[in-house]
Amino acid sequence: MKLKSIETFTNEAVGFVRVTMEDGAQGWGQVSTYNSDITCQVLHRQVAPWTLGQDTTDLDDLLDIVAEREHKFPGSYLRRAMAGLDTAIWDMRGKQQGKSVAELLGGSAGPIRAYASSMKRDITPAEEANRFKHLRDTQGFDAFKMRAGAEVGRNQDEWAGRTEEIIPTMRRELGDDVDLLIDANSCFTPERAIEVGHILQDNGFCHYEEPCPYWELEQTKQVTDRLDIDVTGGEQDCDLPTWKRMIDMRAVDIVQPDILYIGGISRTLRVVEMAMKANLPVTPHCANWSLVTLFTMHLLRAIPNAGKYLEFSIEGADYYPWQQDLYVNFPYDIENGQARVTEAPGWGVEINPEWLAKSIYQISEIH
Repeated sequence: MKLKSIETFTNEAVGFVRVTMEDGAQGWGQVSTYNSDITCQVLHRQVAPWTLGQDTTDLDDLLDIVAEREHKFPGSYLRRAMAGLDTAIWDMRGKQQGKSVAELLGGSAGPIRAYASSMKRDITPAEEANRFKHLRDTQGFDAFKMRAGAEVGRNQDEWAGRTEEIIPTMRRELGDDVDLLIDANSCFTPERAIEVGHILQDNGFCHYEEPCPYWELEQTKQVTDRLDIDVTGGEQDCDLPTWKRMIDMRAVDIVQPDILYIGGISRTLRVVEMAMKANLPVTPHCANWSLVTLFTMHLLRAIPNAGKYLEFSIEGADYYPWQQDLYVNFPYDIENGQARVTEAPGWGVEINPEWLAKSIYQISEIH
């Protein structure tokens, strides 16, 4: 089936994509969040020319052609743009066949255990513990992720002693019946990361994310080899050869591709296959309420090596004001600590027409 047009509706934070095929079939997707207006320009300038008028049946091959034709631009923006096309085509396929994307991928509708993911570092350990306890008591979460160190912090903490304080505070305040995860966001040298890792192990944490600068795979592997806790990473990586190297060298224990950073569902499935051959679980990164979390829910309901949880951001309008009013019906309800994929065709979501009307609009099409 040939692609007739690509439309984008965007602001700086989030950009939705609508594809229309030659027979009139349509689907909705999304480019990656953050600087989405720039990403949509990349989509129209560097993805559309190689895909309009082309058959989309072999989506893997079509996306490879884009990457090859744009070989001078191997980085993140091109992949974030490709994701908009990919995810819209998956939605179109689901609507045509009357199936959810999860079902197209070999899975089904149903629940997914979620962990409550905090984005905040400017919060005291006591305040963070109170937020988590409220979520446990009101929405049934039984797994929680907080932040250590400072983001890409060169071994510096958000303030002196915060990391050493938050780790035992979380276990003491939340008890032994919950899973505790932590994200260092590329903060530490291997030596410091290992030191923090021992504190995490002593307090029964089970997931230690991106302890070292993510691009330094050898540093991360040093930490993985020295600790019993699962070391995780990969959210920033969009280059498939890097993924192969990461998995082959077992730099991490759990892989965390972001569907929109890597270039869409199809490219994520290639990482899933690499990880499956290496017996590694996949717990994707999806840290906001744009469509990326919905995409991840469908993926997790389908892949055989899905990790234990869905990442679910707990930050609302105070942290991400751009998340407001994106949808006709908000697709993220948590009940008993679980999210749920519906049987609705495609992604099963409708973008708010009022939001679309206020966005920056652009179309690339075959005339």
